[in-house]
Amino acid sequence: MNLRTIRQRVVPLAVTEGAGVTVHRGIGTPALRNLDPFLMLDHFGSDDPDEYIAGFPEHPHRGFITFTYMLDGHMEHRDSMGNRGDLRPGGAQWMKAASGVIHSEMPRQSEGRMRGFQLWINLPAVEKMSPPAYQEFAAAAIPEVTDANAHVRVLVGEHAGQTGAIRDPHTDVLYLDVQLAPGANFARALPDAHSAFVYLFEGEARLADDTLATHTLTVLGDGDAVAIQAGSEGARFILVAGKPLREPIVQYGPFVMNTREEAEQAMADYRAGTLVRAG
Repeated sequence: MNLRTIRQRVVPLAVTEGAGVTVHRGIGTPALRNLDPFLMLDHFGSDDPDEYIAGFPEHPHRGFITFTYMLDGHMEHRDSMGNRGDLRPGGAQWMKAASGVIHSEMPRQSEGRMRGFQLWINLPAVEKMSPPAYQEFAAAAIPEVTDANAHVRVLVGEHAGQTGAIRDPHTDVLYLDVQLAPGANFARALPDAHSAFVYLFEGEARLADDTLATHTLTVLGDGDAVAIQAGSEGARFILVAGKPLREPIVQYGPFVMNTREEAEQAMADYRAGTLVRAG
């Protein structure tokens, strides 16, 4: 077993999105443009409704998947496919934008905490112009693995005999929400060739004798396994891994294609009102 160590620590950059909502971006900044196949990771969270109530009105996507995981709060999703989603605590949505989607994500609460993550996952070239699709799962549909020391929610991929509600056939994504008791250990195998990161958002933890910084994206180095130990307050983090596509990435805002011409065409289609394809 070759344990992974810390390759890079990325302090998320505060970015204004939607109608004025501040998110904290760990992937998709000058410090870490992408982590193939991952294009962006945003962590959003606030107890102040003035900081999230404006939400994310209609906006376009093409060429990738968005995966949103709600920790706290209530958000409504609507899109050009006719889907209307109801995201509540512990729930998740998987939207394959592919050839083109216009959607909105708007708060359905006027007080309390709104907190979660959105991850962008690249699509291979052969899938970028395929039909879009949408999946949504309530908290009760997410498999969980629990023992005296750990509580693991299996959102995507497989863990300890449980298969997540969502499986990605292109990049074999693993996405776990792990909560550890004080001093507890967590370990699991990871394919050596897969990109992987940890985002600690509660408590304290160590990885390979290095401290994991809270609210910091930690990129893992090479290896076939990861081991994390919680501190005296316990810990909660997401562990995400995926198979790199190793294809060119050309991004123009919400459009991620393989060539400049394809990205420019996406922008032109959106301006012309033809981003969303009939049928």
